[in-house]
Amino acid sequence: MEDTVARFERMAFGMFIHFGLYSLVGKGEWHLKLNGWQDREQYRRLTEKFRVKKNWAKEVAAVAKKAGCRYITLTTRHHDGFSLYDTCGLSEYDAVHALCGRDLIAEFVEACRKYDLVPVFYHTFADWDREEYESDFPAYLQYLQASVKLLCTRYGEIGGIWFDGMFEKPDADWQEDKLYAMIRAYQPRAIIVNNSGLTAQGKLRHPEIDCVTFERGKPFLTNWQDRHRAAEMCQVLNEHWGYAKMDIHYKTIGELLGNFIECRKFGCNFLLNTGLKGDGSVNEMDRGIFEGIGKWIARYNKIIYSLKPAKIDCDGGDVFTDGSRYYVLIRDVGMDADPNVTLHGKCKRVQIKGAQPIRTAKWFDTKESIEVEENSFLVKPYWYGESMCVRVAQIWF
Repeated sequence: MEDTVARFERMAFGMFIHFGLYSLVGKGEWHLKLNGWQDREQYRRLTEKFRVKKNWAKEVAAVAKKAGCRYITLTTRHHDGFSLYDTCGLSEYDAVHALCGRDLIAEFVEACRKYDLVPVFYHTFADWDREEYESDFPAYLQYLQASVKLLCTRYGEIGGIWFDGMFEKPDADWQEDKLYAMIRAYQPRAIIVNNSGLTAQGKLRHPEIDCVTFERGKPFLTNWQDRHRAAEMCQVLNEHWGYAKMDIHYKTIGELLGNFIECRKFGCNFLLNTGLKGDGSVNEMDRGIFEGIGKWIARYNKIIYSLKPAKIDCDGGDVFTDGSRYYVLIRDVGMDADPNVTLHGKCKRVQIKGAQPIRTAKWFDTKESIEVEENSFLVKPYWYGESMCVRVAQIWF
């Protein structure tokens, strides 16, 4: 399992996709629960309008690839109970029986293979549609296990299964031993994740879990006695996971790059979400943000996936190593130019503490030398014509 965890950590950056019937409504993935649709049949009739573009999966995979993502985690079934995959007779509440009439997970996996991305399957524990979830829990668990078995056996090798939704029944016996053993049997290289949610950041729910989660939260170092585990922060672009057409509360690219760096400080992966529209399209704001992040990653992609936190204190930046070299990632780097076209601020200064003297340093992107004095140097802003938020200095001790 160490190899599986290490492989996952090396991927560093993934795209999270929330997509389902709720995408048609455009009011978030919890629409059924929070917006008064108490009549399940009324919500179910959205299947009659669920028309998905032919090339939806290839289009979103292309966006992920251009952004620098190395894996995609997609909601195969969310809490509303609707499945994007062929449930093979377990239920008719799936994409095959909806208007689109297709196994969307098969299309997703094919697109991931085309763009050399690793497919990861999100699957809910909770189910607001299935009557047995409330009335006959043992029967519901059989349905859940049979559903996960389909995902493990019908789509070839996958990167992992990402569970969510234990929050409604935290004390129930979910038969996790049986569920995880089945995944190991069919997908021995798949990483197993069980999201601990907003209220239990970094919590390990079960010893078979390979990766703990930090939902919208700041990661911290974890230390497990039995074996090494990965960590992953999942983050939204605005306020909703599922597409919400009236949510304009977006984070900046600089803020999101800061999240990514904060993740890498603690050896944590960054999983950034987009909520697809009802036809499977990526909305333009989300696409633009992913493309912007991709421009920064493209500049630094020779190092960014291999960086690990270095145990070196630093004011004004964060120090990383790839095992042989050291790099300082400096956030919130502005632009310099003629004072009539830009706001001139005080240059940031980086101070390396408690380390050997820096022998030499240079900017990674331009290869320009950096003047260092007493393990300290000024951060050179980006020049007029570009402003990339974060700058990388390479240093030698």
